[in-house]
Amino acid sequence: MVVAAPATPHRSQELRLRITEIFRSVQGESTLAGLPTTFVRLTGCPLRCGYCDTAYAFQGGQWMTGSEILDTVQDFSVRHVCVTGGEPLAQKAAPALLSTLCDAGYTVSLETSGALPIEGLDRRVIVVMDVKTPSSGECSRNLATNPQALKSGDQVKFVVGESADLDWCRQWLRDAALPAGVEILWSPVWETMSLPELAEWVASSGVPGRLQLQMHKIIWGQEPGR
Repeated sequence: MVVAAPATPHRSQELRLRITEIFRSVQGESTLAGLPTTFVRLTGCPLRCGYCDTAYAFQGGQWMTGSEILDTVQDFSVRHVCVTGGEPLAQKAAPALLSTLCDAGYTVSLETSGALPIEGLDRRVIVVMDVKTPSSGECSRNLATNPQALKSGDQVKFVVGESADLDWCRQWLRDAALPAGVEILWSPVWETMSLPELAEWVASSGVPGRLQLQMHKIIWGQEPGR
């Protein structure tokens, strides 16, 4: 008697990730700011930035399969999905989750630091790479190989905590020689960096990019899940 081989499970059913929260809101940052977005916040981060606003995602969370994540995302009925953290790439299954979401027809963005490699990620994913500035206390963790792994449509975000960060960022841009079409975002550390000072610098310094504010914090403050 011939026994048929078992069917290969769908990739989403094989995935297993630790999730802090999944929620629907408006995107508060990046070039997608203002769009209805489902956020998938993964648990864990190897960095400890001095201005971190999501330390609650460092530990805890619950294990979910890829199919459970997809079902939850589908319930929110919006086409944009942002995978964030913590540091989502700290979980080995994160790249497969990104591809699974893309395969399901979502427009997918990834919020990641510059500290973990982005090479090899699904090219459909919009990478928003948070390059760590000196005021973060973690700028030594930025990987020198990451800038050239970016593609047109990806985004580099500088979170500026003090004036001294600005010259450092300008030099980083010179050294990085980013691929064409990569967007540059300038963001103040919430209630720390002078917003008028940063706005004036972006307006007058000749640096590429745009000023961005954390829209969700302006609306809801620092409430988790917003």
